[in-house]
Amino acid sequence: MFLVALLLSILVGRYTPSIVRIFLNRFSPGQSSPIANNFIKPVQGPFRMAGTFLLISLSMVWLQPEYPGLYNFFRPFVDFATIFSVAWLVSRLFRQGVRIYGIDLLRRLGREVDELLLVFETLVNVVIGFIAMLAFAQSQNFNIVGLIASLGIGGVALGLAAQTILEQLLSTIVIYLDRPFIPGEYIRLNNGQLCRVESVGLRSTKIRTAAKSTLIIVPNSKLIKEEIENVSRAKKVMVLLYLDFVRLLSEEDAALVKQVVTKCTNSLFGIDPGSTSIHFSGGAVDDNGRSQRFSANRARVTFFILGSNDNSIQLRKRLLELANDSVAEQLQAYGIEFTVQDPTIYVESPVTL
Repeated sequence: MFLVALLLSILVGRYTPSIVRIFLNRFSPGQSSPIANNFIKPVQGPFRMAGTFLLISLSMVWLQPEYPGLYNFFRPFVDFATIFSVAWLVSRLFRQGVRIYGIDLLRRLGREVDELLLVFETLVNVVIGFIAMLAFAQSQNFNIVGLIASLGIGGVALGLAAQTILEQLLSTIVIYLDRPFIPGEYIRLNNGQLCRVESVGLRSTKIRTAAKSTLIIVPNSKLIKEEIENVSRAKKVMVLLYLDFVRLLSEEDAALVKQVVTKCTNSLFGIDPGSTSIHFSGGAVDDNGRSQRFSANRARVTFFILGSNDNSIQLRKRLLELANDSVAEQLQAYGIEFTVQDPTIYVESPVTL
């Protein structure tokens, strides 16, 4: 029975996203499609993993009566996989909620959307991981509170005995958590020297100079106090938007479109100011084949998105979607309607060292 339940758990777990969609259609028919597109479809992998391990955990009840030894051996591994797969699913769902609803909510409240939103997302993920760790310890009857208290007392004694070593180790932990740079990236130090990060160790970081190719070993406790310019993370993505207008635009209409689009894009956080460029095309011709007075039915909008990592770029892409809605609302008020050609083109710009 256990082997049959285990096989069914693996098979049924693969269809967890579909099962969730069925329940949504049953209990909330009107909201099932947006929820499925925004929350279920982008995180199908975590849904499958969490559903599979939950079913495997339930199938363990068939193993306990006849084979208690095997049950006690496999139970901690199953509990660990189940708890942390569910925690991963919750983390990904929260991320989708922030991307879809959190940004829009902050803009409606009149707040500026910036990198602080990503910091908040990271803190919530840390809390989710901590709760998962407590849940796993509780499932194994492990007194984690007592362990933390004993480590706290031991940590005071250790800090007094080895303050310098402890400072270096804590600095290493800060570098690994904050990740201001990773091996392979180029950084510029306070003295203006361009270096490539070779490795991050427990006590120090090894960096190689770009000019002499010599190796510099810098203590982590000193490195976190310096102002470092990360050249490799100077991400710059060019965005190409094509706007197809329902009717031909006059010169006055084109000027209005340019004003609205420039205002909406330049006000976005993370957009390179002054980089917005608009080119109109598709003018009409008369019966003799000559171009008429200025007219256009298509506009190509180009500008640059600035960011430090993939998460910040994704955040700015979401802001761009909201800016498109704002442009459409303002132009519709003047009787100018358009459609955005899909998909939006993103071109990564190379980093200049």
